[in-house]
Amino acid sequence: MQRSESIQRIESQDIWDVLIIGGGATGLGAGVDAAARGYSTLVLEAADFCQATSSRSTKLVHGGVRYLQQMNFSLVYDALHERGHMRRNAPHLVDDQSFIVPTYSWWETFYYGIGLVMYDLLSGPFSFGRSYPMVRSRAYRHVPGLNPVGVKAGVRYHDGQFDDSRYAMTLARTMHDLGGAPVNHMQVRSLIKEHGTVLGVVAVDTLTGKEYTIHARSVINATGIFTDSIRQMDDPSAQPILQPSQGIHIMLDRSFCPGEAGILIPKTDDGRVVFILPWHDKLIVGTTDTEVEGPEMEPKATNEEVDFLLEHVGRFLARKPQRKDVRSVFNGIRPLIKAKGAEGTSALSRDHYLTVSPSGMVTIAGGKWTTYRKMAEDVVNVSAESAGLPKVASRTANMPLHGWTRDFDKDDPLRVYGSDVYELYDLMEQDELLAELIHPRLPYRKAEVVWAVQKEMAQTLYGVLALRTRALLLDAAATVEAAPEVARIMAAELGLSGDAAKNWIDTQLTDFTEVASQYIADNCCEL
Repeated sequence: MQRSESIQRIESQDIWDVLIIGGGATGLGAGVDAAARGYSTLVLEAADFCQATSSRSTKLVHGGVRYLQQMNFSLVYDALHERGHMRRNAPHLVDDQSFIVPTYSWWETFYYGIGLVMYDLLSGPFSFGRSYPMVRSRAYRHVPGLNPVGVKAGVRYHDGQFDDSRYAMTLARTMHDLGGAPVNHMQVRSLIKEHGTVLGVVAVDTLTGKEYTIHARSVINATGIFTDSIRQMDDPSAQPILQPSQGIHIMLDRSFCPGEAGILIPKTDDGRVVFILPWHDKLIVGTTDTEVEGPEMEPKATNEEVDFLLEHVGRFLARKPQRKDVRSVFNGIRPLIKAKGAEGTSALSRDHYLTVSPSGMVTIAGGKWTTYRKMAEDVVNVSAESAGLPKVASRTANMPLHGWTRDFDKDDPLRVYGSDVYELYDLMEQDELLAELIHPRLPYRKAEVVWAVQKEMAQTLYGVLALRTRALLLDAAATVEAAPEVARIMAAELGLSGDAAKNWIDTQLTDFTEVASQYIADNCCEL
């Protein structure tokens, strides 16, 4: 999958059936759905694929336990079934993850036990495992880092876990396999209109500055937290539909809770749930819920948010983490749909919103990662009907994604590449230096840097170290140390040499170090 190939498609194609603005989970999902139906499909992403919210999730493929408390059974039902589709269509990317809910009274054990049995029933044939209560000693065996004070018992349940941006890269490659054209670093600057109808976009390649006029029969706005900006590009009087909410995560060493299960803290001081779960041999802790004014590509955590997570985790872990133990802090903004009468963003639903403007532009917003496929199916249905495209049913519910395989070692970090892993092995056999780790504290090999440039349209240091690998999320300080060598490898793969290579490397290191500093706990926070 080469970016230059998609650019050539833009230059040569007179009109597209479906043009999607936004290359996050929903935009790429819609790109896969539309291309699978046989529509000529183009996805334009202003930054890099899934650079904003879609790469900063809690890494869960789940129904949403807390939505049971909100009595939103339809959302939980749909999400649990979509969870099943995600695992079936990409088993190399979606894992079963068990959780323990520690309980502090027999009533809590009964209450959470009944709720999680309902969770199982709603999953129907897509169950990941049976929920059941267990005695205290057995709960400790699953989560040996649990603080024993006051614990009476525990309830075990199962959900899914994944690597969000690796899944997004797989969607981009699947779309490409199906004949679609995903393009990153292509910013939509304006809409093309005639007699009040949207007929396409004017977009600028942010890497070269070249402008493109692109026509399409249908234009979809799938820009996540930037949804309202595109809506107001279409209609300056459009009222905002989003209430952005910021959620941070912190990354700890696995030694704080070395068991195979995660911990669900069912209720925090502000009414949220917090997860402590193993991921890539670290622990993710999250998340918070802070209402914010508007969207940002790189939002900053606050000291209060970091302290909030450390305080709550400290109540539940025997060894209390301090700020110095935080390997990374990452932050994302949720595109929540506004609701009348909601008391704070934690009460807002993750249902999605779909509308067609008078100009014919279709907007899809809200939702969450687990329901991306259903959102994509819905928006392509509406878009195709609105544009008068031939009626074709969605094929994605049971469609294997790029790299599909069940032949993988669960403990191999390279398993996220699925069947492509053998090509990575070939790279390392051809050049033994590519088998070296990019840093002793990170699980990624130099071959993955080469692969990211050659096969996954990586154009920036951030794109490799934060999105195609997850180095920046796992250990921010180690990633900053690894950055110069990664930049050198990238420059060579991009065909740069001499002064051009030096200038590119210097610029990339400056830009990356500035962003990466926000992921280091001592530097991350607004006061």
